[in-house]
Amino acid sequence: MAKGKKKSTSSNTIALNKKAKHEYFLEDKIEAGLELQGWEVKSIRQGKVNIADSYVFIKDGEAFVLGTRITPLNSASTHVVADPERSRKLLLKKREIDRLIGARDREGYSIVATSMYWKKCWVKLAIHLAKGKKSHDKRDDIKDKDWARQKERMMKHSAR
Repeated sequence: MAKGKKKSTSSNTIALNKKAKHEYFLEDKIEAGLELQGWEVKSIRQGKVNIADSYVFIKDGEAFVLGTRITPLNSASTHVVADPERSRKLLLKKREIDRLIGARDREGYSIVATSMYWKKCWVKLAIHLAKGKKSHDKRDDIKDKDWARQKERMMKHSAR
């Protein structure tokens, strides 16, 4: 019997920031590790995380994510004072941080967290350089989504 890798049936995605795609033009994607405490990892495994209002700020040459809410479990955090919305340090290389600083300062980009996922046993955060959308851009996106939905319906009915 040959040994093979086990295929994971569940998705590796922990949380998504769907609002970011609607509010911003997402450009460069960077994968960052997170500096977490033990109770946070246990809560993430239970799916008690929300990154809807998350954004990245840079202070003293280090990147931090703010607005990520990790709700503590009652059983896991009895001996620790848990702050569910604390700022968490991002584990990035110096070159990546410099690129983020340059894009933010010179070109006016925002740095937005878009998804949290498992990569092997590590929790990773996908962050994007993003430009804000105007209201007419948002309307165009909604119109395109509606048209795509209508096309799918027409194709489905014509196939019958």
